[in-house]
Formats: sequence, C-alpha cells, structure tokens
Amino acid sequence: MKENELFLGPRVPKELWEKEKKRFMIPTLIMLAAAIVLFISIFLPYWKITLFAPQYPGGLEASMYVNRLTGDISEIDSLNHYIGMKPLGEAAVLERTLSVFIIIGLALLIIGTVFVHSPFALFLAIPAIGYPVFFLADLYFWMKTFGTNLDQNAPLKNAVQPFVPPLLGEGKIAQFATVATWEVGLYMSMVASVLIIIGLYFHRRAYKPLIVSSAGSA
Repeated sequence: MKENELFLGPRVPKELWEKEKKRFMIPTLIMLAAAIVLFISIFLPYWKITLFAPQYPGGLEASMYVNRLTGDISEIDSLNHYIGMKPLGEAAVLERTLSVFIIIGLALLIIGTVFVHSPFALFLAIPAIGYPVFFLADLYFWMKTFGTNLDQNAPLKNAVQPFVPPLLGEGKIAQFATVATWEVGLYMSMVASVLIIIGLYFHRRAYKPLIVSSAGSA
C-alpha cells in the first residue's frame, strides 16, 4: 500500500466505478445527507423549557438554539432572581459563541469521510456522532451549576432547596412548575448521528475489499 493510502485509502479504479457506481455512491450520499441535516440544525431550536408560576398561569417559554436564547427570557430571569438563580444568559457563553463554527467544522469532517476510503473515516465521524450527547451533557452541567449554586441573599432563599432543572419532562421548584422538551434541532443532530453510523457501515462495505486487495498487492 502506498504511503498516501494509509490515511486516504485506495482510490477507486475507473472500471470498477463504472461497474459498481451504486456501491460507492450510497455511503457518499448518506454522509452528505448527515452533514446537511447537522448544518440545518443550527437554525432550529434544540431545547425548550416552559415555566408555570402563579402570576403566569399561561406559562413562560425559553427556547435554546445552539448560539442564542429566545422567548420570555427577561420574565424568567425576574422570577429566578427571587430564588437566587443566575440569569439564563450567563450560562454556556463560550459554547454559544463557538457553536456555529463547531457544527460547521463537524459537517466538514463528515464530508471528509467521502474522500477518505480507509478506517480513518471513523475517526473523522466520531465527533459528529457524539455531538448530541455532548450538547445534553453540557446543558445538564449548566442546569446543575445554576440550580445548586443559588444566591443566599435572594428574597426566597429559604423557600427553595438546591435543585437540578430537568433536561426532559416535568419538574417542580417551590411554587413553580417546569416542562422541558427536546426540540427539532436536537432531534436533527440525532438523525445526523444515525445517518453517519449507517453511512460508515456502507463505507466499510464499499472500501474494505479495495483495502484488502491493495494490501495484498503491496
């Protein structure tokens, strides 16, 4: 095997490409679809929390995109102030600043697997596969940090014990109730992960015979 093939893998002979084009197009199309789906998720909400309070029986909503928060943020921050929780905008500042660039980078790595016909394609794809898990883990970290480090000088400091808001489902904090939901952006990132795994399966089926053949002729 040539040195450049150690990373990029063997090239597909023209005759084989013309004979078995479908074999090589399937992983390419799946990987491109995964990159597109992940990129589109940037523009859609990943997570939403609805807060119900006596003075807001209709509920207050905050939606989280990868790079911004939208909704009734000021009203929720005002309520959180009474129990000693920091403003929502102070959470994950670095993550929100870099998120768009990170996702674009992940999408480019996915596209890179199209040109890498060796097992190294797996290493390019792993960060994107794990991205939804990282997002939820980071969100949990900030929810736990904010919920367990309440300001002891807050007006209702004695009414609320340290807590962790739910990542999904219902929760209750003193006289407040919350409902957390995963939104379309997060589900799209999960779909992208599944597509990548499927794409890697077809990638292996397409290129492993070439690798074995190339190694045998070395």
